Amino acid sequence: LKKSFPCSVVAMAGALRPLETLTAGDRILVGGDNFVSITPELAERFRPGDAILIVEETGELLHLPAAEKKATHDAVGRAKDAFDKMGSVTDEQIDDFFRRFSARLEDEAVWAVILEANAKDVAEAKAKGRSTTRLVATEKLRQGMIEGLRGWIGAASRRGASIETVEHKGWSVELVGSALGIVGFVFEGRPNVLADATGVLRGGNTVVFRIGSDALGTARSIMQQALDPSLAEAGLPAGAVTLVDSAARASGWALVGDRRLSLAVARGSGSAVATLGSLARQAGVPASLHGTGGAWMLASAKADLTKLAGAVEGSLDRKVCNTLNVLCLVRERAAELLPVVLTAMQKAAEGKNGPGAAFKLHVVEGDESFLPADFRERKVIVRRADGAHEEAQVDLLPESELGREWEWEETPEVSLKIVDDADHAAQLFNRYSPQFVACCLTEDSAEYERFYNRVNAPFFGNGFTRWVDGQYALDRPELGLSSWENGRLFGRGGVLSGDSVFTVRSRANQTDPLLKR
Repeated sequence: LKKSFPCSVVAMAGALRPLETLTAGDRILVGGDNFVSITPELAERFRPGDAILIVEETGELLHLPAAEKKATHDAVGRAKDAFDKMGSVTDEQIDDFFRRFSARLEDEAVWAVILEANAKDVAEAKAKGRSTTRLVATEKLRQGMIEGLRGWIGAASRRGASIETVEHKGWSVELVGSALGIVGFVFEGRPNVLADATGVLRGGNTVVFRIGSDALGTARSIMQQALDPSLAEAGLPAGAVTLVDSAARASGWALVGDRRLSLAVARGSGSAVATLGSLARQAGVPASLHGTGGAWMLASAKADLTKLAGAVEGSLDRKVCNTLNVLCLVRERAAELLPVVLTAMQKAAEGKNGPGAAFKLHVVEGDESFLPADFRERKVIVRRADGAHEEAQVDLLPESELGREWEWEETPEVSLKIVDDADHAAQLFNRYSPQFVACCLTEDSAEYERFYNRVNAPFFGNGFTRWVDGQYALDRPELGLSSWENGRLFGRGGVLSGDSVFTVRSRANQTDPLLKR
């Protein structure tokens, strides 16, 4: 070793031993050239069998209790056992599962039991002051789940599909689609995501997921009343869809770091998803991340006023990841564009909450002079997760906070920035945004193309922002949307759907028995 690497010092590691105790002040190596110290609180909580996870990008230490580690390990084990049996499952059996699952959700008696569990989840979330906008199991949510499940019946699958054949003299090679393996999901607290996750079964994969604690009771009920019976009746292996039955966030950390996963999908808040993504990358698990949301829109000096009004109003019907979050107006025409924008925002607020409803505007410091004085001083009722509050309609925002996503409940909220031109808007987008959705309102095709080529966004359009949705845009049930916040995606678009979770096998067919190289 010394001859081959004269400048290196090679030290042989000692035998691995279990970590049974922690002492405050102990140093933990991070990234090979940094360390963090164990805090007294962490040392006190640690018990034999627990684990300490290190987020190398931030140096954060995460405490993984033994119970959560075991629960997650066992759940992935069940999904692994099921995947080993999926090769003998037919496409017809998978169709039958989706048919039965959707039928059970349509059964009023089954749905009544699920609604009872959901009502408890909603009540507990409200008691904690949490948002329940996407937690409530409405009839619209139910029908969306049923429609999504039925969309997989008879859908094309890459499993066993011939992708390409290359002919040679005396032999050929065929590229064949195949199941990827176990997909791990960490979802936010929404009941419908459970149905979304089952889409990976279409390609012969299995799934294990952890859902946000707010929706855990609803998820358990859906599993017991509809999903598990449908798996069994269709002849799919037990464990093909497995719930990590834990309310602890630590179970999500353990899940994405399990090297038996072929893909980890994380959806939720920006900081939480960033942590999950780091843990997955450290474990060598490919990850599809959907964290901070919020769409950006540029209205240039050459924007059509009618199109601008429609785009703004259509982008604020409800708060989801693709809702308009930051609006940039070009300074040259801001005085004309701004009244159109304010009217459209008012219409969106009233369309959602009735006549007289308000919206909230966060104006970047230095740009407030573009707003009428009386508007800047106005007080309005803002409806948040914990109730109605009287607030100033306009707040000042540091430019550095343009990346903040407004998680509004009922009252639309948007950040406003006056920019010099489209290039200025692109610079701000690339610096502060989650690199997710960008839209450009202009009648100048050259300006549109220039902005498209400047912004680092996987989703780009010329109108409203809410089109960014797998089902709505591509007619495919969506498993998750990915931004470019952590880099561009290799070989795929920003929409992850069930039919995009596959691998490719190479199969040779030799017709010349005397073939040699």
